Amino acid sequence: MKLWQVDSEFSASAEADLLNNSLPVDQRMNLVDVIGSKAWTKNLARYGILTKDEMDQMLDGLDQIQEEFESKTFTYLADDEDIHTAVERRLGELIGALAGKLHSGRSRNDQVATDFRMWVLGAAQEMVNTMEQYQNALIRRAEKDMGIIFPGYTHFQQAQPILLSHWWLSHFWAIQRDKIRLNNLISMTDSMPLGSGALSGSGFAFDRHALATDLGFAEPTPNSLDAISDRDFAVEFLFITSLTGTHLSRMAEALVLFCSKEFGFMQFTDQFSTGSSLMPQKRNPDMMELVRGKAGTLLGKLTGLMATLKGLPSAYDKDLQEDKEPVFEAFDTLQLLLKVCIQAIPGITVYPEKILNKMDPAMLATDLADYLVEKNVPFREAHHAIAKAVKVAEELNLSLQHLPLDQWQRIHPVCDDEILDLFTFERSIARKDSWGGTSKRSVTEQLAYAKRKLSA
Repeated sequence: MKLWQVDSEFSASAEADLLNNSLPVDQRMNLVDVIGSKAWTKNLARYGILTKDEMDQMLDGLDQIQEEFESKTFTYLADDEDIHTAVERRLGELIGALAGKLHSGRSRNDQVATDFRMWVLGAAQEMVNTMEQYQNALIRRAEKDMGIIFPGYTHFQQAQPILLSHWWLSHFWAIQRDKIRLNNLISMTDSMPLGSGALSGSGFAFDRHALATDLGFAEPTPNSLDAISDRDFAVEFLFITSLTGTHLSRMAEALVLFCSKEFGFMQFTDQFSTGSSLMPQKRNPDMMELVRGKAGTLLGKLTGLMATLKGLPSAYDKDLQEDKEPVFEAFDTLQLLLKVCIQAIPGITVYPEKILNKMDPAMLATDLADYLVEKNVPFREAHHAIAKAVKVAEELNLSLQHLPLDQWQRIHPVCDDEILDLFTFERSIARKDSWGGTSKRSVTEQLAYAKRKLSA
């Protein structure tokens, strides 16, 4: 009989059983379920529902179940509806009828809410650790590529020159924000629903603060009704995974382009490229394309759970059984994407000469406008003058740096031969020397700051 079944003659259809069965998904919470049951066993003994001897028997049985989970020797049966019933069934096999006392004062509603929070807390910390490995890969890449000049883009048109190290570090800071969000999630998830019962609290006056301490939570949840229905932590976990996936996707998109023949700035190793089934010459950046593609899948999981939650009217509805699968899958997906990026980034070959050959001197237009501003020309006037210079150069079929001085002086009378010395990317980069800028000194400072953040 099912735990919830009162009529032994009742039998659901095979299809209904299949729909109701969550074990294929929630067995992933097997260890946290046992840990929660151990704490609950001690709680029952503290209240007097279990004797000391009964508590010891129950804890011994739960220890054996935990060992079976850890060694992957636990056998699930067809009648196991979910991980909670599987644990209780196995405990009955080990210690007999005493196992029936385990569920005293506890509902599967507060049990699953607690298990899920515990799992998410562990997963979030694991993801923080993987993010830090990814950040380390970006730092090492920035150190390796220090001094390489690179085109910065807006609207994916060449805009201003930067250091390639500055570009790598821009992705470091995006993940740093994701880490902060995960740490905030850990803080907000760190309250324990156990003892909330089905929705109204337990019929026994358990010390939930002591129980929370036993399980490593900061505190028990203050409202039993909210504790049972709250899945904010799952939504926020999915939001963070989808946003992190988006950050990885943006980098992957740029790398796909930079490694193309049209750009030729970089090249992936064969380990992170694939060939074509038809065209022998191809080096396809499939891994980065999958990083880009799976970012959309992560976003879909967030949208799906939000749609599930939006219409739920009460403390627990069976719809909430749909909360775990997207979270588990999002965790697995993002961990895999991060690890692929961690492995792929160090092996990318960069071609500095090819990069320089593709860089348009017109990227220095803002530096030319700044030159006029330093000669007391209002910026709007300077901007208009340089735009006119670009047009004149195009009409004369010249690149901007080859525009003669007399042409510059016709465009604006304050121009002198100093303007002809401005056409170096190195000078432009060196001028961006404020905190957060792309000069070598600023990027070196930024790199040191990133290392401090990572070790904090």
